[in-house]
Amino acid sequence: MTIPELGLAVKRLQVKHHRAATEGLRPLGVTLVQWDALRHLHENPGASLHDLAVLTFQTDQAFGTLAARLESRGLIRRVNGAGRAIRPELTDEGERVFAEGRMVTERAVRASFAPLMPLSAPRWATCSSGCSPRSA
Repeated sequence: MTIPELGLAVKRLQVKHHRAATEGLRPLGVTLVQWDALRHLHENPGASLHDLAVLTFQTDQAFGTLAARLESRGLIRRVNGAGRAIRPELTDEGERVFAEGRMVTERAVRASFAPLMPLSAPRWATCSSGCSPRSA
């Protein structure tokens, strides 16, 4: 397998995960992008809207729009932070949707990696972590 073919295979796997997660999240009434925002907020309590935009690969403006939708659905509430920072936090409903969505997304990923278990998955994790650029 060539390096370009490997890159394409990784991308295809990502698309497969996204499709499965999107389908599984539909009954919860959230998109994968919305659930990902809930996930990052759960994992980074106290993060600003800017911090969350960076974590979710969105612009500040796009994440602000997403946060407004999540707030209108009762999944997050915005609280004032230091200075001008707005710090969203999950509501009880947001925590519930996050937790149920985590089961959905883990199931989708687990199904893909099941053939690699138990020996190859740890090796893949080690190899893939080496693909990320490291800061000097």
